Amino acid sequence: MQTIQDAPALRAAIRGWRGNGQTVGFVPTMGNLHAGHQSLIRLARARAERVVASVFVNPTQFGPNEDFERYPRTLVQDQAALADEDCDLLFAPEVGTIYPFGAGHSVSLHVPQITEVLEGAHRLGHFDGVATVVCKLFNLVQPDLAIFGQKDFQQLKVIERMVRDLSLPVKVLAAPILRADDGLALSSRNQYLSAAERARAPLIHDTLLKMRELLGKGHAWRALEQVGGARLVRAGFAPDYVVIRRAEDLAEPADGQRAGLIALIAARLGTTRLIDNLLID
Repeated sequence: MQTIQDAPALRAAIRGWRGNGQTVGFVPTMGNLHAGHQSLIRLARARAERVVASVFVNPTQFGPNEDFERYPRTLVQDQAALADEDCDLLFAPEVGTIYPFGAGHSVSLHVPQITEVLEGAHRLGHFDGVATVVCKLFNLVQPDLAIFGQKDFQQLKVIERMVRDLSLPVKVLAAPILRADDGLALSSRNQYLSAAERARAPLIHDTLLKMRELLGKGHAWRALEQVGGARLVRAGFAPDYVVIRRAEDLAEPADGQRAGLIALIAARLGTTRLIDNLLID
């Protein structure tokens, strides 16, 4: 596996593959890879002849009180994990490669409406940073397809909207959430949990399952949001939101709607913020 940091070398490698008629799959990450990321690489490998992964901790998607400085940088371990999955190329750029005029003076993208609720309401500017860096990476890699995990469901929808609106020639594929045996969605932030917090964390997934079950039994979605939130608070969580929304656009469902929905939770446990979701069909 090649590891490349500069844009000209990246483009030269991809130009060589294109010259041989090969398709390119892309998995953008912020590193500190776990089994969930590796599953994305495997999906890309199954769908494309060449696979590129990126590791870049993007400063523009972190708020002033978020964990940019302490976000784990584990490039050597990430290289080994990607090589194990037969990734062809790792793009690990410096900040200056992605933001040549500095992160605070870059062109910025804003995807309206869908970025202004849920995560967007609690992390102001977050999705502007996500959309900007993903668009930059798409321009650099120019993949045929790109894989994103469904755990960050709103992010997935933002990227789908951006790709369609800007007519980018990239097919966006969603990969299912990978979970630990007790149901906790795999995340780089899980390592911040204490042993006691880790034992409680699966209650988020359990609450999503309960909300889905009760909705299927005819309970109103608004009442289930309150029930789910109260359940987490009793267990020591501090929820940012516990909601049921339309999966297509994250708008509130119509009264009585049962299909095409998704339950989403974001909650703090100690100092760690966890997110999860569950499609309701």
